[in-house]
Amino acid sequence: MVLLNPVIGKLLHKRVVLASASPRRQEILNNVGLRFEVVPSWFKETLEKSCFAAPYEYAVETAIQKALEVANRMHVKHLRTPDVVIGADTIVTIEDQILEKPVDKQDAYKMLSRLSGKEHSVFTGVAIVHCSSKDNQLETEVTDFYEETKVKFAELSEELLWEYIHSGEPMDKAGGYGIQALGGMLVEYVHGDFLNVVGFPLNHFCKKLAELYYPPLKHTIHHIKHDSIPSVETFEILSDGECASSDNIQYEDAKKLKNSLGKCINSNHTCSLPVESQNGVAENGTHFPSQLTHLLDGFRASKALFVACKLKIFDLLKEKGNMTPVDVAKQRNISLCGAERLLDACTSFDLLEKSYQGYSNTELTNLYLVSSSEYSFHDYVLHCNDRLWPLYTHLELAVKEGTPQNHLVFEKKGDDLFQSTEVKQRFMSAMHSISKLTARDLSMAFDLSKFQVVCDLGGCTGALAYELVHMYPEMKVTVFDLPDVITNVTSFQPSEQNSNRVSFTSGDFFKDDLPEADLYILSRILHDCSEEKVHTLLNKISAICKPGNALLVAEIVLDDKGTSPARGVLQSLSMTEGKQRNGVEYKKLLEKHGFTSVQIKITGTLLDAILCIKSSRPLN
Repeated sequence: MVLLNPVIGKLLHKRVVLASASPRRQEILNNVGLRFEVVPSWFKETLEKSCFAAPYEYAVETAIQKALEVANRMHVKHLRTPDVVIGADTIVTIEDQILEKPVDKQDAYKMLSRLSGKEHSVFTGVAIVHCSSKDNQLETEVTDFYEETKVKFAELSEELLWEYIHSGEPMDKAGGYGIQALGGMLVEYVHGDFLNVVGFPLNHFCKKLAELYYPPLKHTIHHIKHDSIPSVETFEILSDGECASSDNIQYEDAKKLKNSLGKCINSNHTCSLPVESQNGVAENGTHFPSQLTHLLDGFRASKALFVACKLKIFDLLKEKGNMTPVDVAKQRNISLCGAERLLDACTSFDLLEKSYQGYSNTELTNLYLVSSSEYSFHDYVLHCNDRLWPLYTHLELAVKEGTPQNHLVFEKKGDDLFQSTEVKQRFMSAMHSISKLTARDLSMAFDLSKFQVVCDLGGCTGALAYELVHMYPEMKVTVFDLPDVITNVTSFQPSEQNSNRVSFTSGDFFKDDLPEADLYILSRILHDCSEEKVHTLLNKISAICKPGNALLVAEIVLDDKGTSPARGVLQSLSMTEGKQRNGVEYKKLLEKHGFTSVQIKITGTLLDAILCIKSSRPLN
């Protein structure tokens, strides 16, 4: 940390973003004290490998594109330009061929068999993107590098190979192995940076940051003259004690400024900092609270998105292509002024592209906001507009009373809100879109291949169930939900061959007997239940589970302080009878009901995953 410590001071007041959901990269950077937020990149890793002269060039370019995608998205969509975005891509190569993540167990076997007894290279490309905004346009400066580490596998027996593959670890790892976990038993030696194989070359990264933030002082540059060649400049980093007196003064001033910044950021008060006026005289300035202004404007951005979805602007542009505001206004029967301003607002969020021909959808919009898209978020956006927005307009009263305001907003009791068939169908559509978006991450969070009979309690339309049977060919899943839900799932069922391995059973999991299963799933259930209901439900599941059976919980897991991620904290403000929990609280809760070996996977998406095993020991 000695090398990185000065850089932390430099980055103290900057917004540093890691464009990766990899828990391994997050852990490496967290361990050295770097403060950052995680915004996973949406860049599709589809670069043509044959276009690159060397494998590391592919890794570097992928890292650059990941970081730039996040920088651009945050600049436009999040309405705040990040200061630094870090992108990374790790690849495994043997004989100059890049090995991707295995698509299935057979593919993992082919990869690991090829690596058996041989030396291969692990490359990580890293991009450090510095961002700024000029005239509301994003400007970026990219610094990139790569690190290579040589890894030699021992000769692997068939038994060892398949034992490792069945552990499930190879499935989300480049080259089919993770050296920091079980995969370490396959390795005979490592030449180079071990952390590079884990996923991030920390040493090289620290050196690169030192070069960027601590360029050589003028008096450390020595001119070396030779008779036959021009003069060149070299430099060395001197210790603080070797600095000249004038530089010592500058160094002390810098420390004072850094301390002032630290006090400003870590307090609740506005802080005055010394700044220079145009004539060079130091004056007192105020650090502009841009984070607050973005919060203040956030509700406007949300409502603009809601209205665009409600008017099906994105569907129209998907169907027609480029359209002018005049055409959009006519097609949607809205004012020309309103159409133009709404289109411009959506363009500013990077949801639309504007050209001389008119407006068109971005790739992101076509994928998630067009109502007919496979992974459409459209129905959930409408749910936020129709159900959540009205509730949060009465947040002050909800906070004062400590109760939800459903009765005030919808003039009905909570139990009566979804009695209308139309409202119920819209709610199911909203939950279906969320489930489809999170299903793959939840299915891949842990190796679930040993569980063949699964019961998804409150599984609604079966989106997660279909993803599970797609990923695990031997698995069968029963979706257990209320009768009114089960009678309406037909329109959400896919026409795939494996759909016959998903069945639906109606019932109330608080009142009725549960189907027998090896694995039970509770997705987005516990956070909404009272403590009494939580314990009732977990008691029922624990009672029917045999030793070795498991429970998979999908919820937002808060950090130890209970203040992050913001989405989970804000969700708790709905004032339902339930509560959000952190990892320690979930672990204690599940252990109380006889579940052990609690594993928590922070996915970096909408839902995190918790897997626990029913203990053979009786409850205390």
